[in-house]
Amino acid sequence: MKQRECESESGENTGILSGDSPPPRKRCERGREENANSHGRQFHCRHLKKYIPMQPIDYSWCIQYLEKHGRQTFGLHFTIDEGDYPVVHRLIAYFLRHEAESTRLGIDLNKGLLVTGPVGCGKSSLMTLLRTIPHPPHQFTIRPCRDVSFELLEDGYKVINRYSKLSYNSHGPRIYCFDDLGAEQNLKYFGNECNVMAEILLSRYELFVSQHMLTHITTNLQATELESGYGNRVRSRLREQLNLVAFAKTSRDKRGQVKAV
Repeated sequence: MKQRECESESGENTGILSGDSPPPRKRCERGREENANSHGRQFHCRHLKKYIPMQPIDYSWCIQYLEKHGRQTFGLHFTIDEGDYPVVHRLIAYFLRHEAESTRLGIDLNKGLLVTGPVGCGKSSLMTLLRTIPHPPHQFTIRPCRDVSFELLEDGYKVINRYSKLSYNSHGPRIYCFDDLGAEQNLKYFGNECNVMAEILLSRYELFVSQHMLTHITTNLQATELESGYGNRVRSRLREQLNLVAFAKTSRDKRGQVKAV
């Protein structure tokens, strides 16, 4: 398990707590305050030369943080429905890399996420807010699938490599969240029809196997609809490389309402 020293070299606070009120802190004997945004781990204090136990993660506080950030991002009407707390809890555990809780919930931290649910239940909004949680190299970029498909018309087939073989940054493979899979259309390039997202997902699967390239997806589609639109091969690959996090079928459509996610 990766250990972190009691203070970063820069002394900066990053991740979910940046720009927000600080959580409880610990202090070592030399008077240095230690951030206790626990991942269920320990800090290694180089001054005391020992590991300092960290406080458990307060998931209620994390949800309150997301609501506060959501109001700043989407407006004062924003809130998270109590019925969606179990889904939000799973997502927070994943992005905090909380190994014990993720294991309890059946989440594999070595895989990406497939976030499914009814239209308007809040998948895209939540993933936008959750980008504030991960540290490098687990930060991710959101790209609407419709925008990716339209890139084919401008750039041709090299768009497939852009999101697969050429998808790297200084931390390694770039993590993308492809938003609203199924909303895009098959487009023709010089008369040849191409399912751009299917090709990108297959290519990223190969890089997931060889170089641990992670992918996140949000979609309104059910498993049978995914197979119908993208083929059994893509559905099988998605099952291998993604954790399923599903909103309840009864989750309400929050768009355009006073209480919205």
